[in-house]
Amino acid sequence: MSDEETDSRSVALIIFLILITGVLVAGDSLDTDRDVLLNLKSFLEETNRVNQGGYSQWNGHSPDSPCDWPGIICSSNNATTRVTGIKLPNRQIAGEIFGNFSLLSELSHLDLSKNTISGMIPGDLSLCRNLYLDLSSNKFSEELWNGFPRLLKFSVSENHLTGPVLSDLFTENCSLKILDLSENVFIGGVPVEISKCRNLEILNLAGNNFTGKIPAEIGSISRLEALYLGSNNFSSVIPDSLLNLKNLTFLDLSKNNFGGDIQKIFGNFTQIRFLVLHGNSYTGGIKSSGILKLPNVLRLDLSYNNFSGSLPIEVSEMPSLIFLILAYNQFSGNIPSEYGNFSRLQALDLSFNRLNGSIPPTLGKLSSLLWLMLANNSLTGEIPLELGNCTSLLWLNLANNQLSGKIPPELTNIGRNATATFQTNIRLSTRIIAGSGECLVMKRWIPADYPPFSFVYNILTRKSCRSIWDRLLQGYGLFPKCVAGSSVRTFQISGYLQLSGNRLSGELPPDIGKMQNFTMLHLGSNDFYGKIPPQIGQMPLVVLNISRNNFLGEIPKEIGDIKCLQNLDLSWNNFSDTFPASLDRLTELSKFNISYNPFISGTVPATRQFATFEKDSYHGDPLLQLPKFMDNSTDDSPKSMARKPKRRTKWAEFLAILTKILAFLIAAILLVMVFLLVLSAIVLIKI
Repeated sequence: MSDEETDSRSVALIIFLILITGVLVAGDSLDTDRDVLLNLKSFLEETNRVNQGGYSQWNGHSPDSPCDWPGIICSSNNATTRVTGIKLPNRQIAGEIFGNFSLLSELSHLDLSKNTISGMIPGDLSLCRNLYLDLSSNKFSEELWNGFPRLLKFSVSENHLTGPVLSDLFTENCSLKILDLSENVFIGGVPVEISKCRNLEILNLAGNNFTGKIPAEIGSISRLEALYLGSNNFSSVIPDSLLNLKNLTFLDLSKNNFGGDIQKIFGNFTQIRFLVLHGNSYTGGIKSSGILKLPNVLRLDLSYNNFSGSLPIEVSEMPSLIFLILAYNQFSGNIPSEYGNFSRLQALDLSFNRLNGSIPPTLGKLSSLLWLMLANNSLTGEIPLELGNCTSLLWLNLANNQLSGKIPPELTNIGRNATATFQTNIRLSTRIIAGSGECLVMKRWIPADYPPFSFVYNILTRKSCRSIWDRLLQGYGLFPKCVAGSSVRTFQISGYLQLSGNRLSGELPPDIGKMQNFTMLHLGSNDFYGKIPPQIGQMPLVVLNISRNNFLGEIPKEIGDIKCLQNLDLSWNNFSDTFPASLDRLTELSKFNISYNPFISGTVPATRQFATFEKDSYHGDPLLQLPKFMDNSTDDSPKSMARKPKRRTKWAEFLAILTKILAFLIAAILLVMVFLLVLSAIVLIKI
């Protein structure tokens, strides 16, 4: 080989190395991050030709930094800015995952949740250092991806993954801090090798078909803060080793059908703050298990079991309790007056039991109470006026009992100022992911039959439950509400008052208009009477149901000032006077019922929302003049014209049948007459 050839090869090698170095340097810059994102955009647009999300606004021809693009998060370090996060949840992304995310060398957060992504998870993602990956609420199926232990967070909650979780997936170099496999279709036992993920802080295996024993080895994951094992088929034996988890604050073992008494080991989890045991078919053990002496429990959920007998008085001595949920059991007897001694209680849910007696006035001492759920029992007596002292109380449900008497005027003070409670919750906010408790509670507490509550109900997923739950506890509304008497909207918190299905009577208190934080008022199926106070038009309602009572007089025209009203039910009352024209101003009204008010008269508007309602909104109102397009109109509308030929055809068929019958009868009579004549002739001949 000549010297010239050697030199030329050396030069070529140097140039090659320079090029390689240049590429590598370029690969660690914001410019190359931009190029990768544009490739990602092209990939997404190719596989999603319609319903394209915010990524369609990524513009490669614009001088704007990619850090300003929707869904992109950047961080700066040593004067270098890089793309560190991509958030594209709920962007209607379908197809497979982009296969070159690892080219974003500083990517640490990737959120593609709540889409319809399917196929295989590319191995490329396991090359991303320190990645928090959220693929929850998609369409992934088949087996579990084997690259997840190299990430920091891996969430595939609410997919369709199946089969066993294999032990060889967990290696000694597992770096996971958060593992969420919930709401899939995994089967078999939980491998003991999961304990190799020593850095785990949150482990969520809920909502699968896991069986067998809970691995004792989980007790060696010393950093574990939250353990979700609900909605499986685990053995009722709880390993003692779990007591070694000194950082454990959230323990969910709901819906495992343990049966019998609550296991005594739960009384030893003194570090626990959230204990969720609903849906286990327990019949006893509330006292003997020792759980009522746990000093740090904030939330105790024993709903959907088979507990019976009296409510435990001892629970009122739990100093830290904020949420007490005992709904859907078979508790009987009175509500203990001691339940008014909770100094921090924000939610008391005793609904769907067999409780009787009166509501104790001591509940009026619960100054931090946000939810009071006593529906579907057999409670009697009057609503205690002391409840009016619960100025944080925004969600009150006393429906389907046997309560009587008037609504005390003091009750209109509830929910007037919950600011102090919300500020406390902001200070106590945790980063714990949602367990099964939030979704179950919210689905029970949200009145799903009424929009816009039903809209919120329908969007609840495990991920959204946590965010919506946190927003509620911090004072943010589920949906925008109108400022009273205006169409201006705000996300200020709003609540409801449900008193339907009782024996309440009397007139509504005029101060009801002061309930500015309530968007739902349901007073149906009671014995209220008198006139509706016009002040009701000052409430920012979206739902007003006063059906099946004895209200009379005119319908207040002020109801037309409730600009955000969507559901109005005035049926089965004794309203009179003329139909208020002001109701035509309710431009968001989607459900309306004024049927069976036989004394109401006047003309129903034929415009705006009232052009959308059917005749059944006005059944039993003979004095009302309905719009001409209604089914019972007498003009020659297309519907009426369509029916006339049918009526003629049926009449013609009837005449034809009648003619045949008459002809048959005449023929029969003539035949009988001929027979008689012949018979008489024969008789005469014989004579």
